[in-house]
Amino acid sequence: MSEPFLQANDLAVHFPTDDGVVRAVDGLSFTLRKGETLGIVGESGSGKSVTSLAIMGLHRGTRAKVSGSVMLDGTDLLAIGDEELRRLRGRKLAMIFQDPLSAMHPYYTVGKQLTEAIRVHEKVSRQAARATVVDMLGRVGIPNPSRRFDQYPHEFSGGMRQRAMIAMALINNPELLIADEPTTALDVTVQAQILDLMRDLQREFGSAIIMITHDLGVVAEIADDVMVMYGGKAVEYAEVDDLFHQPDHPYTWGLLTSMPRLDRAKSERLLPVVGNPPSLINVPPGCAFNPRCAFTEFGSRPCDVAVPELAESYPKHDSRCHIPVPLRAELFAEQIAPRL
Repeated sequence: MSEPFLQANDLAVHFPTDDGVVRAVDGLSFTLRKGETLGIVGESGSGKSVTSLAIMGLHRGTRAKVSGSVMLDGTDLLAIGDEELRRLRGRKLAMIFQDPLSAMHPYYTVGKQLTEAIRVHEKVSRQAARATVVDMLGRVGIPNPSRRFDQYPHEFSGGMRQRAMIAMALINNPELLIADEPTTALDVTVQAQILDLMRDLQREFGSAIIMITHDLGVVAEIADDVMVMYGGKAVEYAEVDDLFHQPDHPYTWGLLTSMPRLDRAKSERLLPVVGNPPSLINVPPGCAFNPRCAFTEFGSRPCDVAVPELAESYPKHDSRCHIPVPLRAELFAEQIAPRL
């Protein structure tokens, strides 16, 4: 098997505030190979987007305290200088931001912004850059790309703005693409088109993709591996098929039972995860999920005292829980699987 193209080790992002330290990401480790997709899922506030911004180096110049390492093809992105990181952005790694309307500059045409993305990295004429941009706009499915080149972001629909963001991210053929909620606020037809587009472009360019989402349906569609985050930590990390067929953490069980199914009749109401995500300033002691967990009585250690380690439950399947693995499997089979 090839060496990981991206490897994060003990990544932490803390924000000092007047009320205390926000531990937005607290000791995250994962790997990603070229041509593969890692899905990162969890509720809002779990640390997903903060992780992506740390990889891109976008916490620099803020009060954020970033530690650990993020190795991209042998280069530690957290250790290199600002100028070197700027050279890598766009060419080596790129990001599709959550809100394309705010991510694109409102005073410049879409074509001008994509052209600038090329000319920052390559010495090409404006005419050559324009031809490349028009070609890429067409490849991502934007109709009449020559005319759209001279339009502003507000003149694009939500789906077309998202496609333009994808075009901007891919214009220099990056080897790592981070997509932060790329289908949020889009209707399901456009969502499917965007996911198909990303799959096609990944096959063409061989890019590694990090897909950040709260939608498990998107994960099932596009990911190879899945990392479930809660309270700034990974609570489960597995191959996508294993995660859906043998989920091993009570939080993942809650996400799955709260997800509607269209392939079968549903006779019972969906079961949401009770309670609210924890404050990342005052994270609950022990397992951060314990105040919302219905299975704390089965833990081998007090769930509100000791922080469980992320440990292997099955081959290539890690979980962070005090409940013994055989008992977890039994609880899932008896209480959770019949509801899915």
